[in-house]
Amino acid sequence: MKNIDVCLTPDLLHLHKDTLENSIVVVADVFRATSCMVTAFAHGVDCIIPVATIEECRQWQERGYYGAAERNAKMVEGFELNNSPFSYMDERLRGAKIAMTTTNGTLAITRSRNAVKVLVGSFLNLEAVARYLRSQSYDVLVLCAGWKGRPNLEDTLFAGALIERLKEEYSMMEDSAIMAWRMYNQGKNNLPHFLANSSHIRRLQRLGIHKDITYCLQHDLFDVVPVLRGNTLVCIEV
Repeated sequence: MKNIDVCLTPDLLHLHKDTLENSIVVVADVFRATSCMVTAFAHGVDCIIPVATIEECRQWQERGYYGAAERNAKMVEGFELNNSPFSYMDERLRGAKIAMTTTNGTLAITRSRNAVKVLVGSFLNLEAVARYLRSQSYDVLVLCAGWKGRPNLEDTLFAGALIERLKEEYSMMEDSAIMAWRMYNQGKNNLPHFLANSSHIRRLQRLGIHKDITYCLQHDLFDVVPVLRGNTLVCIEV
């Protein structure tokens, strides 16, 4: 039976180095990077280059890419796009190429490049990711982007939700997977309430981004799976 594990923050990814090269990594940054990426592809974006730094993003912007840059949940001055999924529903982005850097999510993606494959996951494409993984023969590691090296609740809940969808095909070998799965089942009937006092919810609410929170917690809106090929995310439909 295949195994599924959870890394609660990219700062712990080194503990999985022995299994990374034989696993598919699913990166989750629910609030809001991976939700933005899924939304962008669902609305016709051609590709997204995730980069770790603002400087790299600006270099791609200078080559004609749309630049999307966020730090501390706020848009960086001088770029066209922010970290709200609603920004990626714009018709002008259909067929566009985007370079993106965020506080946590793009860093998690760039750190995962030694994996067999790197997928982008969110609640918005949860079943699409699960369906794709059922067709694969590899173990899975869900990498939670967290917040500046610390675990967070929403990404851990996504990991638990994915495990819930895959529990007939995958074994949970480590406690982090069991923790995430049990936590999701505890809160799944009302995720907004379960997350009400979480640190990133409070951070976003101070910025008045209530609609982003509600949107990002919706399940199974899109049948798209972003996958990393080289340094570029492209979309596969499943």
